[in-house]
Amino acid sequence: MKSKVSGLIAVAAAIIAASAVPSRAEDLKFQLTNGTNSVLTRFYSSPTGVNSWEEDVFGEKVLNPGETVNITIADGRTVCKYDMRFEFDENSDLDTTEDTQDLCELGSYTIHE
Repeated sequence: MKSKVSGLIAVAAAIIAASAVPSRAEDLKFQLTNGTNSVLTRFYSSPTGVNSWEEDVFGEKVLNPGETVNITIADGRTVCKYDMRFEFDENSDLDTTEDTQDLCELGSYTIHE
């Protein structure tokens, strides 16, 4: 009887230990659409609570009005809620825009004027 109880305790401990292991981070993927009439020149994203922006996702590229691009955030984090910053062409009358969204739930995001 004592060995059965010890065995059950060992199994329970193994289950608890396995559930305490952090899950592997997966790449966060979504579609970004420029629903404005201005060229989107820079797009930054950072998990909420981070005090600085990550690198510009576009690099040297831009997102023209009406275009859609697939975005992959492969930062190794397991969070879904991100702050986003959108910067437009200097000739645009649109101001820099910021927003916070749960990108895991959305699957796509459209920036509007």
